[in-house]
Amino acid sequence: MYPELFRIGSFPITSYGIWLAVGMLLGLFVASRLADRDGLPREKIYDLGLWTLLGGLLGSKILMYIVDPNVQVFTLDFLRSGGVFYGGLIGGFLAVAILMWHYKLNFWKVADAFAPAVALGQAFGRQGCFAAGCCWGKQTLLPWGVHFTEAGHEYTGVPIYGPHGDELFLHPTQLYESFTMLAVFGLLVWLHRHKKFDGQVLIAYGIIYSIFRFLIEFIRDDPQRGDLFGLYSATGLSPSQVISLFVAVCAIVFMIIRYRAVPAPAVESAE
Repeated sequence: MYPELFRIGSFPITSYGIWLAVGMLLGLFVASRLADRDGLPREKIYDLGLWTLLGGLLGSKILMYIVDPNVQVFTLDFLRSGGVFYGGLIGGFLAVAILMWHYKLNFWKVADAFAPAVALGQAFGRQGCFAAGCCWGKQTLLPWGVHFTEAGHEYTGVPIYGPHGDELFLHPTQLYESFTMLAVFGLLVWLHRHKKFDGQVLIAYGIIYSIFRFLIEFIRDDPQRGDLFGLYSATGLSPSQVISLFVAVCAIVFMIIRYRAVPAPAVESAE
């Protein structure tokens, strides 16, 4: 829970930024290795990865503004915030789709290489969220509840005291997601070795993450999730939950379509 590590002059070096940078670099390395396994050129994957990161950062900021129009755009807090993950996922996905057309690469093979990398990046990124004190959970009496520091409160506004001045312990939702996505990363790397069709890894990631994100939103309590088109007011579902439902349905449909397109194994006839 150290949101700021040190300063270079007046510029702060944040723990969130360090965790995010490490996750991105490791994710790009993993994506290049998995792409190479599928016969894709590594140098183009590195180019794709860098543009995907830029598209993801832009998309996360845009969705952050959409769900919360009151956010102050031209501020340091807006620039150093992580934004909304689903916006980053959509922005990165669009960047990959456009560049794959330019590079003439197989979409599903590239997507299968990047899916585990995204999960690994999330695992590191949520550690950064925990260090900064953002994306916090609801109050809990469970023994692993977390009491954040004064520095975290000053940096992100995470509540640290209850209405009567007692220390407030919260669900460490950041760690829940970090450890879960680390396990998902391992599962997706294994699946990449044993996949039955191209696209299976990406689709599996879409199903697993959307279900997990839908559930964990019930114990999130930070106010930055916003209200997408008034859906939260009408249904009680956060924007991320609405997007999760959409992603889960689409991923399941694609899984069925892609699986049915797999050629049946040839059966040798008895002589």
